[in-house]
Order: sequence, then structure tokens, then C-alpha cells
Amino acid sequence: MHMNVAPHLLTEDRSEYERILDDALSTAHARPDLDGVGTRLTVAQLRSMAMNATALITTAAASEYGHFVKVREQNRAALRTRRAGADPVHGVGAMAVVTVMVPVLGGTTAAILLVVGAVLHAFAPTTVFGETLLTAGLVFAALAAAGLLCAGIGLLLTALRNSPAAVDGTAAVDDELSLAREAWRHALLERGMLPFFRDALAATTPPDGTQP
Repeated sequence: MHMNVAPHLLTEDRSEYERILDDALSTAHARPDLDGVGTRLTVAQLRSMAMNATALITTAAASEYGHFVKVREQNRAALRTRRAGADPVHGVGAMAVVTVMVPVLGGTTAAILLVVGAVLHAFAPTTVFGETLLTAGLVFAALAAAGLLCAGIGLLLTALRNSPAAVDGTAAVDDELSLAREAWRHALLERGMLPFFRDALAATTPPDGTQP
């Protein structure tokens, strides 16, 4: 159960606080300045005390935590923006596949109509059907050109979305977030938890009854 959680410590970070606490306690016996662990206070006692003093301990790393939260919010905002832009771009990418077929089919149809229309017009100049085929062929040729242009635009947008610059930008944001998280973890341990453990041990009467 979480007790006395500091107001600035968000709910999503409480489990991280406990992980850092458990990691610190798991190595407490190897620290000379915490040689009272197991004699003056057990690991379970220290953990319970640290959970009750969460507000005090987290205050020692408030600056780093504030920076971490700020960077994380910026990261999430950037991610939402990328997703908002990725949906229409993804649609354009899918559309590009469709529009690739338009110039192919349109060009083929245009070629057939123009050839047949030209032949009919050559052998029967007065035949209206030949003129109609020629006109239809020109229309399909225009459609093929328009489809080719749309396909080119779609492929360009897809390439821009997957460009190295976009990937590098995402990696840079993730790196900044990792550094901010690590700085908070380090400050929480070194300036919050370990001094709290030392003070708690120093204030505890040893089993033989002598004062510390």
C-alpha cells in the first residue's frame, strides 16, 4: 500500500520509487555506512519507514524529478503530434499504391482507344465513332498523367516520414528522457534514500541497549 506519497510524485511514478527503494535495500549490506542493517533495523523495517517517509525522501530530488516530468510531457506531446501527422501520411502512402494503378490502367486504355480511334478515323474519316474513341483516349491519357502525379506526391510524403532526420529526432527525444529519468533516480537514491537510511540507523538503539 502507498502511504504519504508526496504531492509532486505522480501516481505513475510510485512504482518506480518502490523499485529504486528495493534496489537500494538489496545492496544495503554491501555499504559500510549502512552496517546497522540487519542488526539495528531489518530491511523490512527500513522499507516500511521509507514508504512512510516518501514525501520527505522525494523532496530531496524534487528538482530532478520536475525536470524528468517536464521532459516526459514534452516527449508525449511530440509523440501525439507525430501520430496525428502519421495517420494522414499513412493514408497518402496507401493511396499512392492505388494511384500507381491509375496511370498504368489509364495509359493502357488511352493507348488502345487512341490506336483504334486513329485506325477508324484513317479508314473511315466520316465515322463519328472514331472521333469518339480519340476523345475518350485523350481523356484517359489525362487521367493517367494525373494519377502519375498523385502517386509521385504520395511516395514523396512517405519518404519524408521515414527520412533519417525524422528518425534521429525521435531518438534524440528518447535519449533526453532517459537521461532525465536516470538523473532523478540517482538523486533520489544518493540524496534521498541513503541519507534517510543512515539517519534512521543512527537514531536506533542497538540491541545491547547502548546509545548510538
